[in-house]
Amino acid sequence: MATDVAVLKHGEVAEKVMNQSNGHGCCKSGPGYATPLDAMSGPKETLLYVTALYSGTGKEKPDYLATVDVDPNSPTYSKVIHRLPVPYLGDELHHSGWNSCSSCHGDPSADRRYLILPSLVSGRIYVFDTKTNPRSPSLHKVVEPEDIISKTGLAYPHTTHCLASGDIMISCLGDKDGNASGNGFLLLDSEFNVKGRWEKPGHSPLFGYDYWYQPRHKTMISTSWGAPAAFTKGFNLQDVSDGFYGRHLHVYSWPEGELRQTLDLGQSGLIPLEIRFLHDPSKDTGFVGCALSSNMVQFFKTDDGSWSHEVAISVEPLKVQNWILPEMPGLITDFLISLDDRFLYFVNWLHGDIRQYNIEDPKNPVLKGQVWVGGLLWKGSSIVAIAEDGNTWQSEVPEVQGNKLRGGPQMIQLSLDGKRLYVTNSLFSAWDKQFYPELLQKGSHMLQIDVDTEHGGLKINPNFFVDFGAEPDGPSLAHEMRYPGGDCTSDIWI
Repeated sequence: MATDVAVLKHGEVAEKVMNQSNGHGCCKSGPGYATPLDAMSGPKETLLYVTALYSGTGKEKPDYLATVDVDPNSPTYSKVIHRLPVPYLGDELHHSGWNSCSSCHGDPSADRRYLILPSLVSGRIYVFDTKTNPRSPSLHKVVEPEDIISKTGLAYPHTTHCLASGDIMISCLGDKDGNASGNGFLLLDSEFNVKGRWEKPGHSPLFGYDYWYQPRHKTMISTSWGAPAAFTKGFNLQDVSDGFYGRHLHVYSWPEGELRQTLDLGQSGLIPLEIRFLHDPSKDTGFVGCALSSNMVQFFKTDDGSWSHEVAISVEPLKVQNWILPEMPGLITDFLISLDDRFLYFVNWLHGDIRQYNIEDPKNPVLKGQVWVGGLLWKGSSIVAIAEDGNTWQSEVPEVQGNKLRGGPQMIQLSLDGKRLYVTNSLFSAWDKQFYPELLQKGSHMLQIDVDTEHGGLKINPNFFVDFGAEPDGPSLAHEMRYPGGDCTSDIWI
C-alpha cells in the first residue's frame, strides 16, 4: 500500500529530527513534541474540549462540542464558554482524535488543527477546526456514514489516531446492521476523504474497539468491546455468555495491517476496552483495562517476538445488598498513563473510585492514591457493600461547591505535567440510563483531581466543578476531553 510507504517514510523523518535535537525537541519542525518528556514541559492547559450529548436522553437536541475554561486565572474558570452543536440528531458523539499529533513532529507541513469526532451510533464523522479560534471551534467537514459504508462496509466508528503519513485511522466496531463481524479500520486522507480500510482483506477479528500502535516494534494492538447490536440496547449479562462481547487482544503488523496474533484473555479479561502502550516508543509493553473482569492486564513482547499478557492489577468485586446482582464489579472503563510512564490512573465506574498506581516496575504496580467521587455505594444510597466480617459499608463521597456528585467516574484526562486529572461521568447513554438514570435527568459534571506526583496521592480540587446539568438546553451527558495542544491519550511517539 502507498499508505504503508508513507507511514515508514514520515516515521524515519521524525526519528531523524529527534536524533538531530538529541531527543529534546530543540529543533521543532511539526506539531506536538519530540519526546514524551518534552511534552511534560509544555504549556499549562487553559481549555478543554468535551463531547456533550443529548442522544439517548429523550431530549430532541443535537449533541455538541463544549469548550471549558480550565485557566484558574480566568473570570470564566470552570465554565462552559462555547457550545458547538452538530447539525443532526441522534449521533452519540463519543471519542475524538487529532488530524496530526506528535507522530508528525518531524513533518514541517503537518499542523494540529482539526479535531476528528466520530459518532458512535450514527456513524457520522465530524471534523472541527480548533485553530482559527480555539475558544470557539467551528465545523469544518462532515463525513457521511453512507460514504463510509459504500466504500468500506464499516460503521460504529470509535477511536481516532493520526498517522505520521498524514492519514487518519479510525477503528469501527461493526457493520451497518450492528454485527461485530463487520468491524475494521477506516482510513481517511488528510482532506478527510474516505480512502478505504487499513487492515488487509480477511484480517478483521470478530470484535473491535480501541487500538494503539508502536512503530518501533512494528506492532498495533486492538481491543474488543462487543457487538453494536448488543451494547447499544444496554448491558445484558446474558449477552456475555452468548458471545456478544469480546475478551481478546488482536496483534497486527505495523504498518502492513496483517493480523499476526490473537491473545485470549479468558475470564480475567472480559470486555477489554482502553489500551495504551507506554509512551516511550522504545518500550514493548502496555496495559489494557478489562471492564467486566475489572482487571488491568499488562501485555508485553516475549523473547521469540510474540506477545503475551498477565494480570497486573485486580479490583475484586464487592458483595452487595439491594443491587441487581449479589456482587458488583468495579467496571474499569477508562485509564491512562502519565507521559513519563511513572503513573497509571484508572476509574471504577460502578464502585466510584479513581486510583493511582506507580508503574515504574510495570509488572508490580503499587497503589499510591485513591479518591471516591461517586459510584453506586455512596453513603445514603440503598445499595451497601458487605465486608468479609459481615459488616456493611458505604463510600464517603464529598460534595463539591455544594453539589452532590452524580454517577461514577468514567472518562479521565491528565495534564501534560501530570499534576491535574480531569474526570467526567457519562459512559454511553444507554448504559448511563441503565446504571445511573439520574444522569439523564440531572446531567453530568466534570471534576479536577489534584495529583501528588512526588509521593503519590489524589485529592478533589474544591474550586473546580463544571455542571452539565445547568446547560442552556437542559442537562447533558459529558464524555471525552481533549486539550488543543494534545495529551497523553491522543499523542503517539515514533
